[in-house]
Amino acid sequence: MVKTKEKHLNLGVLLYGCGHHQAAWLMPDSSVERIGDISYYQSLAQLAEKGYFDAVFFADNQSFQGKDPSDMPAFWFDPIVNLTAISQVTNHVGLVSTISSTFSNPFTASRQLLSLDHITKGRVGWNLVTSMTDLEALNHSMDELPSHDKRYEKADEFAALMNKLFLSWDSNEFLHQREERKLINPLNIQPINHEGTYFKVHGPSTTPKSPQGKPVSMQAGASKQGIALAAKYADAVYSVSWNLKQAKKFREKLDRQSEGSNRHIKVFPGLVTYVGHTHEEALAKKSALDEQLPLAIALKQLSFFIQQDCSNWEIDKEVPPLPPIEEFTGPVGRYETILEIINDTQPTVRELLGYLNAGGGHHTLIGTPHEIVDQMEVWFEAGVADGFNLMPPTLPDSLEDFVELIVPEMQRRGIFRKKYEGHTFRELLGLPL
Repeated sequence: MVKTKEKHLNLGVLLYGCGHHQAAWLMPDSSVERIGDISYYQSLAQLAEKGYFDAVFFADNQSFQGKDPSDMPAFWFDPIVNLTAISQVTNHVGLVSTISSTFSNPFTASRQLLSLDHITKGRVGWNLVTSMTDLEALNHSMDELPSHDKRYEKADEFAALMNKLFLSWDSNEFLHQREERKLINPLNIQPINHEGTYFKVHGPSTTPKSPQGKPVSMQAGASKQGIALAAKYADAVYSVSWNLKQAKKFREKLDRQSEGSNRHIKVFPGLVTYVGHTHEEALAKKSALDEQLPLAIALKQLSFFIQQDCSNWEIDKEVPPLPPIEEFTGPVGRYETILEIINDTQPTVRELLGYLNAGGGHHTLIGTPHEIVDQMEVWFEAGVADGFNLMPPTLPDSLEDFVELIVPEMQRRGIFRKKYEGHTFRELLGLPL
């Protein structure tokens, strides 16, 4: 399957703690001691830039339970603050922060993103989420999360308002003409006067629009409302797809929802890779992590994903029947993936935990660079993935493996860049201004 083609896939990496595998921190050579060290995240971003990645991305959770001895404080720094520090030691890689429309103030969030976009000359993106837990709500003067429908209703208004603020005035209106004593052109700097159900903002922003027009808009919801929101506002979508069937289904849903918009919304499925010079070496890397996996922690994660207590499930028996997707009221994307894994493999509980313990059910590839890129290329050629959002099981080791082994194989096939061209994040992704 070796071809030369003009179209290149895009690559992002989701930086999380010392890796996405739940046992990553337990490994003898883990980076767990560096979780609160900003130079650690800077070095990871520099490694991604060495591999010509399009973006580094931070998810976010605005709560920290801190009750279990193994609770990982993975969101140690605010994403925008972390990315600002990263921006000072990188030159090309895009910088994507998660923003919650349920908790964020749109005026403040848009100004922070625009500020970083100007600091980096156009390297910023933002991932719109509606948040998932009542524990987060308790940190924002709420007793619990609003309903799923209400959260997405608010997210729609939030996204529209963010666009108004992003574009509220142009830096060309900053005249600084000493002789004429004109600092600005007030005729073209006007209030936006937004008055909606959830927000009332006079405007304009204190910061002009960005060098790339506006920060790249990403979205990650897989529910009906999430896909509708992406179709209206997103340039690209992060998705959860365990297999090609699920990836095709998601692409079709997004295409139907965005039909008539005359634009292609990019899709970046999550990707977990274990790569070795031989297939056996790659399997050994996964096995070493899996052997360290604390079952109680894995069951706790599964309980969250399916919104029911799994702690008493018999570990070596088949997974008990789960409700159909239509009856599920929690985060739909991950739940749909779990149902797909069960349908594909009829696993025992232990086997299901094995599939979920690194990345929570995202596409997982194990093998040599040739084997892994073969499968990446299948998804790329099928049009279900414009690229991937890498979720390394361990950091920095799994990211180093990807940069040193997989990137050269993609370059050899002509499906990935050999140098950066352009500067802004929009240019890297091939998006219009």
